[in-house]
Amino acid sequence: MSSLFGGNSASASPPPADVTARKEAVMTQIRNELALASAQELINKTNDKCFAKCVTKPSTALSGSEETCLARCLDRYMEAFNIVSRTYTSRLARERLENPTNAL
Repeated sequence: MSSLFGGNSASASPPPADVTARKEAVMTQIRNELALASAQELINKTNDKCFAKCVTKPSTALSGSEETCLARCLDRYMEAFNIVSRTYTSRLARERLENPTNAL
């Protein structure tokens, strides 16, 4: 039986290489944009949380204790983010190895 576009649905051929390459390029761009959005969200969240915690009396300059507090707070957020990222990445890799048919 022929398909709506004139092809034979029983003998569907794989997409041409240029279509596959363009699809992969779009997927890579989307992944990069999602990573950038996640990084921006992390920065915004850490700035908001750490500023609220460390700068109790805003003025024209940060005190030494406020600078120290901000640095430590940001370090903790980044450390936690890195731990979660590594754990999530290794979990995905492990799941792909255990069930390769569901890999993206």
